[in-house]
Amino acid sequence: MKSLPILDLVIIALYLIGMIVVGLYFSRKNKNPEQYSSASGKIPGWAIGMSIYATFLSSNTFLGVPGKAFGSNWNAFVFSISMPFAAWVAAKYFVPFYRSTGQVSAYTNLEKRFGSWARTYAVVCFLLTQLARIGSIFFGISLTLQALTGYSMEAIMTVTGICIIIYTVLGGIEAVIWTEVVQGILKTLGALLIIYLVVSNMPGGISKIIEIGQKDHKFGLGTLVPNFTEASFWVVLLYGFFINLNNFGMDQNYVQRYHTAKTVKEASKSVWLCVWIYVPASFLFFVIGACLYAYYQVNPAMIQPVKLQVAAERLGAGASSLNIHHLASTLLPSDYGDKVMPHFMVTMIPTGLVGLIISAILSAAMSTISSGMNSSATVFSEDIYKRYFKANESSKQTLKSLHILTVIFGLAGMGCGITMIGVKSILDIWWQLSGVFAGGMLGLFLLGIISKRTGNIEALAATIIGILVIIWMSLSYLIPDQYYYLRNPLNANMVIVIGTLAIFLSGTFFSRLKNRRLNIIT
Repeated sequence: MKSLPILDLVIIALYLIGMIVVGLYFSRKNKNPEQYSSASGKIPGWAIGMSIYATFLSSNTFLGVPGKAFGSNWNAFVFSISMPFAAWVAAKYFVPFYRSTGQVSAYTNLEKRFGSWARTYAVVCFLLTQLARIGSIFFGISLTLQALTGYSMEAIMTVTGICIIIYTVLGGIEAVIWTEVVQGILKTLGALLIIYLVVSNMPGGISKIIEIGQKDHKFGLGTLVPNFTEASFWVVLLYGFFINLNNFGMDQNYVQRYHTAKTVKEASKSVWLCVWIYVPASFLFFVIGACLYAYYQVNPAMIQPVKLQVAAERLGAGASSLNIHHLASTLLPSDYGDKVMPHFMVTMIPTGLVGLIISAILSAAMSTISSGMNSSATVFSEDIYKRYFKANESSKQTLKSLHILTVIFGLAGMGCGITMIGVKSILDIWWQLSGVFAGGMLGLFLLGIISKRTGNIEALAATIIGILVIIWMSLSYLIPDQYYYLRNPLNANMVIVIGTLAIFLSGTFFSRLKNRRLNIIT
């Protein structure tokens, strides 16, 4: 079992204690649900923008993106390129809309437009998305700390989860935002530090990294041919645009922050600040992946322990040494990409700096998990508990319910993380799950905002069609080989694109059909 030096452990412990102290500090202000969920609208726009940036830059980015770049190329960076387009729509239309409603929940408007079923459906989709996000992040952080400490992934998830739950329950959204400001700075500095350490240890430096990257096509963004059956440039661009549109327009994590700003202008500025920081910051993690790839191409013997570890995990405890070595020799970089950066940290980063970088990775995980827990508790309280069970609950009772729900969603997220142990790529599993759960939610939201004539029946019919399309696209691989022609031929990242369009276009068609019939009758 590996063990970190005392200095690194002290740095990590101080960071975790500091986060809890922040929660204790802000707990004094949380006397009512409004302060807990929206900080009474007193947070400056720059802090909200940093907070949204920190939520975007989760440990899925910190660990999954370098692993993806190591195993393939920079194709996933197209996701970041799509962000400004979605941000423009959000700042111009979504932010003013939510601020004008005054509702802390992103889903109240759906009930006004289409009825209670629409609100409940969107909430269920959101909560499933949050559990998938929190679970994938718990998995990612435990993967790294396991490589550094030797402790089980389950134990690591439990310890980090308890710390996150404590400061989130105590401090509410204000603690979440201000800790994310610190965490956003810390994780960006951590990325720069890793790049410096890789380049400084690389024989030949930057020029050698560029040479190897160009030779092995590591800097490509994907084919520009309009091919939607693979992760081409256009597929990732469309996926990124739709998922970011969902983030800025329907995700309670972001919508809740719009209400913490002092004005509409401040809230809109926060969206743009997030984008202008995230796009170059995310690029750093693709650079890390390319640098690590070049480093281990020059030092192939140093990556051999990672290959043997992956081979042993795949074959199981009873595998012979000969079989493990044989499988390890056949593995591709994409098979072990997520384990490369933790391995580099274990073997190459000096004492003291390891503690700082682990703190940065912890901050990447904790920022997204804490905001997910807070927003999930808020949504469940507003849209489920108070809507169907206790509509006239007092402020004190509501605050207590929010505390309990925050703990429940934190524990449920940990459970999801444990079930993900063994997946090949953190980034891939998160993209696939978010696309499935978010597709129907975004389509219904756009239908309610854009198509003013669409009524309850048309929206319900369109949603059913959209759900069927999403189910078919997600599960058609189970269709027997003799009926292969019934399978979904498109790339998995197209689920949110097709699912969203299926609901929006179907609803628009049904409403026009209804209006045409009414015109004929009259």
